[in-house]
Amino acid sequence: MSNEPITLAQALSSFDALWSPRVVTRVDDYDARVAKVKGEHVWHVHEDTDEFFLVLDGELHIALREDGGERTVTLPTGAVFTVPRGTEHKPSAPEGAAILLFEPTGTSSVGDRHDEVPAHVDATTGHALPERA
Repeated sequence: MSNEPITLAQALSSFDALWSPRVVTRVDDYDARVAKVKGEHVWHVHEDTDEFFLVLDGELHIALREDGGERTVTLPTGAVFTVPRGTEHKPSAPEGAAILLFEPTGTSSVGDRHDEVPAHVDATTGHALPERA
């Protein structure tokens, strides 16, 4: 991790993989991660932590399974949303998006409980950015 400033545009341009978050920086015990996303992720749950989303570009949809039933929130560029801990959710981006996630270091991108992970989704706790980013 660099101790120099980095723009989010630089970070995002340093990789092409979808649904494969990169750790931009750490704040105490939390990662700030960027990801490029397109298509659907998997239904999953983070039992012990909230998950913060900021849409940097494009539009992100987050389907939620809550006590009152299922609903989907739509996040345009610049919008933020926090999925509460213990809430089953499935992000998707039909046209593609770039997002920033904020969650505790070591949090799995597919949560603690999840559907089968398809090949296009990277089950990771976040990858380091390339050195030149």
